[in-house]
Amino acid sequence: MLRQLMRLLTSLWRPFGGRGGDAAGGGGGGDGAAGREGRDGLLWYRDLGRCAGGEFSMAVVQANQVLEDQSQIESGPFGTFIGVYDGHGGPDAARYVCDHLFSRFREISSGPQGVTSDDIRRAFLATEESFVTLVSQLWNTQPDIATTGCCCLVGVICQRTLYVANLGDSRAVLGKKVSRAIGDAYMKYAQYNREPINSKFRIPEPMNMPILTANPSITTHHLQPSDSFLIFASDGLWEHLSDQKAVEIVHSHPRAGSAKRLIKAALHEAAKKREMRYSDLKRIDKKVRRHFHDDITVIVVFLNHDLMVKGSTQGPQLSVRNVCYA
Repeated sequence: MLRQLMRLLTSLWRPFGGRGGDAAGGGGGGDGAAGREGRDGLLWYRDLGRCAGGEFSMAVVQANQVLEDQSQIESGPFGTFIGVYDGHGGPDAARYVCDHLFSRFREISSGPQGVTSDDIRRAFLATEESFVTLVSQLWNTQPDIATTGCCCLVGVICQRTLYVANLGDSRAVLGKKVSRAIGDAYMKYAQYNREPINSKFRIPEPMNMPILTANPSITTHHLQPSDSFLIFASDGLWEHLSDQKAVEIVHSHPRAGSAKRLIKAALHEAAKKREMRYSDLKRIDKKVRRHFHDDITVIVVFLNHDLMVKGSTQGPQLSVRNVCYA
């Protein structure tokens, strides 16, 4: 079933004292901009790092014989680029996208007008075109590459604007600080979530994803001070956790290790569905593990609005990818 592109959730919460607010490094646990890296069996993670949009937590767990998920976070003067690539039929397409989509985006969006939705769309189409060219070149020696593909979820944070582009069934969720208030009718009733109110306040309506096309659905959202964090994840997470449950987990724990924590919560649910213990699931090796859950990739970005107001040049430049090719 096709999934919604983006759900803006308003959750019932109070700020968690241990999280340290919006300031970079407030959650602790990071070693340098990229954050501390570690492994726990088939689980790879970075607990907390810094980027131009704030802070991030990143994790992936392998289930297939060869990991088919790829992901990346790129940060620099342009802002922050987040990519989650959920491969199928093999790892080739996801690896290719991880190696080429961001560079296409940077080439296309380098003009004086800055980042636009059309830039992101053109980057997707250019990556598709070059991958098809590769398929043609390898047709006589590696024809199976024609049967590989990947769902692509991309987020771009540029100044105070968030762009989310999606091909497939991965999902982005935006957690918000405010949940109870008199007023804010546009956030509660669809009939007020339309013209003539300013477009920057409108919440995107649910939309279906395209099938067999490289033309992504793109949502643009003007970030508000109440926007707290973003969860980008492949379909493997959402098979076991609801949007609301994922938001509650991130809200109620320290920032460091958020992505790893979400994956472990999903694995607990996967084990429960098969009436087994999580500790028993952890002992199952890759390939056989695919009978219990898919490869799962999660990136959580904690938004630092002060940093975004100052401009992306204030944030660190970094490039982080999950490089588990086992």
